Amino acid sequence: MTKIFVILCTCLLVACGGNTTRPEHDGHDHDNEHEHNHSGEEPGNEHSDEILFTQEQAAQAGLTTETVAAGSFYLSIKTSGQIQVSQGDETVVAATANGIVSFTNPSLSEGTAIRAGQPLATISARKLLEGDPSVKAKIAYETARQEYQRAGELVKDKIISAKEYEQAQLRFETARTAYEAQAPDMTASGVNVSSPMTGYLKSRWVAQGEYVSVGQPIATVSQNKRLQLRAEVSENNYKALRKISSAHFKPAYDNVMYKLSDLNGRLLSFGKAAGDQSFYIPVIFEFDNVGDLIPGSFAEVYLLSGVQENVISVPVSSLTEEQGLNFVYLQLDEEGYKKQEITVGHNNGERVEVLSGLQIGDQVVTRGVYQVKLAATSSIMPEAHSH
Repeated sequence: MTKIFVILCTCLLVACGGNTTRPEHDGHDHDNEHEHNHSGEEPGNEHSDEILFTQEQAAQAGLTTETVAAGSFYLSIKTSGQIQVSQGDETVVAATANGIVSFTNPSLSEGTAIRAGQPLATISARKLLEGDPSVKAKIAYETARQEYQRAGELVKDKIISAKEYEQAQLRFETARTAYEAQAPDMTASGVNVSSPMTGYLKSRWVAQGEYVSVGQPIATVSQNKRLQLRAEVSENNYKALRKISSAHFKPAYDNVMYKLSDLNGRLLSFGKAAGDQSFYIPVIFEFDNVGDLIPGSFAEVYLLSGVQENVISVPVSSLTEEQGLNFVYLQLDEEGYKKQEITVGHNNGERVEVLSGLQIGDQVVTRGVYQVKLAATSSIMPEAHSH
């Protein structure tokens, strides 16, 4: 009996060992089968890098594409510059009398629209010890006029000499000139100071209630019709300056790239030497102000020089950068896109030269790139599965 009992226990142990290893083996086979089925269920595995972006999404993003082709490409020199007011497009309004300034609109600030002949301020010295100069000018004129008229009668009767008459005439002419210079602007509250041109207030040089003297600047009015772009170019690029014909620029406060060719721009001049304290040479352009440009602001400038033919290029807006590498997105079909790495060359602010990565005929996304990039990111994120 004992032998039989030992044999039965041994059989039971063997059977239990077989059952403990069997489920593990089955589980391993199940995982392999799941991995195999999962990879097999992925449609188009050979195009796993394809990005799905529906036509509805493309319409919402305003997506546009451009067919890659070889064409002309402007080489450029990238530098910095400043937007300035053209000569003759602004004027300084100066005080025409001594006294206290009182602006017609105390809240008059930079950027306010100004009309030609519009009074900007009134200058009065009535409460000052020296008195109001406009009143003095009127009194001096009336006195000199009466003396001149009296001298005219006396000289006829030879009561005074011709020399005395001429002196009276000189005093009258001097007083009249001083009076007539202020007479049109004289008011009950003082002398008005008006703008000689239509434009906008660029700057105020004095504060409300401040004392000013004749000729002292009060404000600057600018027409802002034509602006200048002054770029600073390194001496290393001096030989290329003769080839410069136009420029693209982007103000520091804006993401819009402006083209001088669209703004009736032209090259005015470029320096023949660097300054005493600078190693840069100025290049000056003039162009029409489109209304969104602020004089005095700095800008990123691309000076256009020589032209290269048969160059493949894409708009700057089509590029994305990741970890120092450049990419574009290609449209494969109506709803299929692909992320493509490219090697870039020159950049003229509007377009970028492509050295490798694209072929003629490729459809490159030029607008809506960010939305396609988001779709690509979401497509590679792991999906949630319930087990």
